[in-house]
Amino acid sequence: MIIKKPIPEDISALRELWKEAFEDTDTFLDKFFSAGFSADRCRILTVKGQLAAALYWFDCSWNGKKVAYLYAVATKKAFQGQGLCRALITDTHNHLKQLGYRGAALVPANAGLFSLYGKFGYESFCPMTTHTIAPGKDKAALSSISWEDYEALRRPYLPENTLLQEGKTLAFLSTFARFYRGENCLLCGYEEKGSFSVCEYFGSEDRLPEIAAAFGTHITVRLPGGSNSAMYYPLDSSADLPAYLGLTLN
Repeated sequence: MIIKKPIPEDISALRELWKEAFEDTDTFLDKFFSAGFSADRCRILTVKGQLAAALYWFDCSWNGKKVAYLYAVATKKAFQGQGLCRALITDTHNHLKQLGYRGAALVPANAGLFSLYGKFGYESFCPMTTHTIAPGKDKAALSSISWEDYEALRRPYLPENTLLQEGKTLAFLSTFARFYRGENCLLCGYEEKGSFSVCEYFGSEDRLPEIAAAFGTHITVRLPGGSNSAMYYPLDSSADLPAYLGLTLN
């Protein structure tokens, strides 16, 4: 078993693993590997020269600390049940410490993964609930903006103790999502299977039917409250947790 950062010759196998684990399209993977991927923000695990597991991360910060948002953690089906995910995560934690990161965060895709990462020492935070909103009679006036403008405009909306995601994260998000501002509201999202999925929304919940009407379809939107949606692992001695992670990439 070898854990290392990938080289260009590993990209094909990384794409195959990603498609097996997450069933994303080649179009999406083209966007990720052109706009979101960095070999310096990826760790792979090989067994006898064959790619068995991989993970990626985006840089973010929390109260001045450098934090890694782990993303697309996957083990090839043929190698599952051998403790390779734990080995990769543990090695990545040590690697991140050496690089000066103070913590790692991730967003489990299901309840079972919350239990798994809990065994690795992760603690849950950021209660969020997904709602489906039907279009109202009136349409909100929304203007499309760049991800750079969204980055600047969202800062006053962010709650205290936010795990801040900017730069590369938003640049990658812009390859498949769009950013909008309206009267006293801000959001980003993308069209998916005949509806509009809102990645992040700031503003009054009463405005959501108008926003759905502006897109001409039902929208799904994550709002504060409910069950914890993210997990955090401290790489330093801190016992505190962030309060908010808004932009999930799974």
